[in-house]
This record gives sequence, C-alpha cells and structure tokens, in this order.
Amino acid sequence: MSNELDVKALAARYVAQWNEPDPATRSAMIRELWAQDGFQVLVDPPQEIRQAATALAFPAPPLEVRGHAAMDARVSRAYEMFVAPGEHVFEAAADARVLLSNVIGVRWSMTSTRSGEAVGGGLDVLALDDDGRIRADYQFIGAS
Repeated sequence: MSNELDVKALAARYVAQWNEPDPATRSAMIRELWAQDGFQVLVDPPQEIRQAATALAFPAPPLEVRGHAAMDARVSRAYEMFVAPGEHVFEAAADARVLLSNVIGVRWSMTSTRSGEAVGGGLDVLALDDDGRIRADYQFIGAS
C-alpha cells in the first residue's frame, strides 16, 4: 500500500475501531480491517507484567492476540477501560507513514475528553496482506 489516501483511510479506520461504541459495528470493523489470522503483539508489556515475569526468572513475555475473535475481545476491552467511561478517546497523533511496501506506521494518542491533552499514546507498525488487511500489528505503547 503506497497510495497516501489509502494509507490515511486505513489509519483512520484502525483508530476508529478502538472508539466504536456499538459491539456489532466494532466486530464488523475488525473483520473488515484484519486478516482472518491477523495478530497484534504488544511489544513492550506493562511494567507489572515485566516485574512478575522477572520474579519468576522468565523474560518478559510478548502479549499477543490472534484472529478476529481474540482481536474483538482486545479492542472491546480497551474500549470498556478507556473510552466507554467517557474520559478518553483514541486519535491519530500524526499522519500514517509508509515504512516499507505493505508496512505502515500509525502514531496514536489517548486523549483526555476533559482537557484535550494526550495522556498516552504509541506507535503501531502494521504489516498488510495482499488484500490490504492487517496481517501483523506490532504495538509500541509510549513510543514517540
């Protein structure tokens, strides 16, 4: 995917899925955006998970979801935690960028609905299949 308009549209749909209040619409968005066996990896797990793994003498585990049902659960849980209470919304933080053929970078922020200020964010590196669906998503929380 190299067309700038296609990249922007994909990034907008990607961010929109995290804000979608209707579960049926959210599920449909996921099926449209993601390859059936697409996956997301949280590259740098939260500090609590890293500490718990270290206490057991394990390296920090990658956190991964795979497939439409697991991605639906992941997006729905993020919506329930951050958006549904009305305190935050997810937004694109910059224009999406083509990094390689069929690989784009999407910078995003979690914005306070009260102040309009970014209170979190990150970078998602999306690898697309030949149909333009997300095959792999490497999420870096807090990346600037």
